[in-house]
Amino acid sequence: MSAASNDQFFASVPVFAEFKGVADTGNYRPLPEGWILALADIVGSTKAIGDGRYKDVNMAGASVISAVLNAVGKGDFPFVFGGDGAMIALPASHEDAARAALASVQVWVREDLGLDLRTAIVPVADIRKEGLDVRVARYSASPYVTYAMFAGGGNSWAEKQMKSGRYGVAAAPAGTRPDLAGLSCRWNPIEAENGEIVSIIAVPGEAGSGPEFQSLVTAIVAISSEQGRGGHPVPADGPDLSFSRKGIEREAKATAAAGRQWRQKLFIMLQLALTVIFFKLGIPFGRFDARQYKRDVAGNSDFRKFDDGLKMTIDVDSARFERIEALLKEAQSKGIARYGLHRQDSALMTCFVPTPMSRDHIHFIDGASGGYAVAASKISGKTLGPIELLDR
Repeated sequence: MSAASNDQFFASVPVFAEFKGVADTGNYRPLPEGWILALADIVGSTKAIGDGRYKDVNMAGASVISAVLNAVGKGDFPFVFGGDGAMIALPASHEDAARAALASVQVWVREDLGLDLRTAIVPVADIRKEGLDVRVARYSASPYVTYAMFAGGGNSWAEKQMKSGRYGVAAAPAGTRPDLAGLSCRWNPIEAENGEIVSIIAVPGEAGSGPEFQSLVTAIVAISSEQGRGGHPVPADGPDLSFSRKGIEREAKATAAAGRQWRQKLFIMLQLALTVIFFKLGIPFGRFDARQYKRDVAGNSDFRKFDDGLKMTIDVDSARFERIEALLKEAQSKGIARYGLHRQDSALMTCFVPTPMSRDHIHFIDGASGGYAVAASKISGKTLGPIELLDR
């Protein structure tokens, strides 16, 4: 496969618009030969979240996607956000750029956020030697944004290898900064409207790699869909126009050098003030329409995904939550699945917005009090010792 066709691979994957399609194996295509996985996660994320640093953890996870995509010229490559980490699949021709981006983002996360980010580059060929694969599907969250879904067990294997110390990427020299243009953490937490924000992770059990697990996924998605908009935690007309002061400071630190951060902060605050003014007036500002932008924020949000298992952060009432939990308990008892749940009052949004003038901005949703990281630490059938728990 040529370099051009490699870069166009994800665009060639058929798109499905109903989320229940994540359970249909026919929607997935194997990554081309010669591809790599660039991945990272926060060491000690559960402890950091326990210390109230969940926004920093999410910012660090999203920074991996921002840094790598900016380094390779953005492009249309499959990626997944995991709350305390992320993974991007790329042709091997982009390995040097991805490696440099991971090396620099490690430094930024340590120096600016005070967190420890581990990173790795894993060849897909090594995954296939283990009898596993990385297959990709393309889900259309809105007419403007599609997200990658992953199956085949390869992502999970790569993450385990990274945590064991294999395939690691050495950090760049102190002071090195990644290109994090577009990375944003401006929004305040979004309160639940239906009941609670529930972060759900369900992965195959010993007897759950086939149709039984697919049926479980379909059933859970069906219950959440009864809530309206699939239990979407962001209101249909977008989040309230209330912004986090600390989030603005984080964004300024991420997108400007030390000597220019105060200017960047003022620029962000001016952007936000204009957004509020033009939203209230109901008129566009050039090509920017604040009301349309808010609606697109909701429509483009990544609140559910499949990454070798089902991951959702949804706003559901107690009756539907109990039905989902009952399904998961039954599946666990039969060896079909293992699962983790985490309940909280609100959701958190971290964004990658290359330009607000375009409608393809992307928004990552997680629970605001630990979300996926805490749910993963609670996966049924998985015993975590003190060191392993801190290592999440």
